[in-house]
Amino acid sequence: MSTAILIRVLIFVAVFLAIAWGVRRIWRDWKGEFKAIDKAKHERDLRERARPDVITLKRDKDGKFRPPGDDRHGS
Repeated sequence: MSTAILIRVLIFVAVFLAIAWGVRRIWRDWKGEFKAIDKAKHERDLRERARPDVITLKRDKDGKFRPPGDDRHGS
């Protein structure tokens, strides 16, 4: 009877380890994919920012975003 219990425990341990290994692998794959997407977005943003037709807007005192040097206040 103890052999049957030992085999059952070994089967449960093997199944648990297989599931844990699979979940770990999926987690690492997704994590790497998300990092690659974030890196691509960051590089795209840097390229867009370097273009001459892109203006960096600053928040004015009234809360509206305006290009630097635009000293209008209020509406």
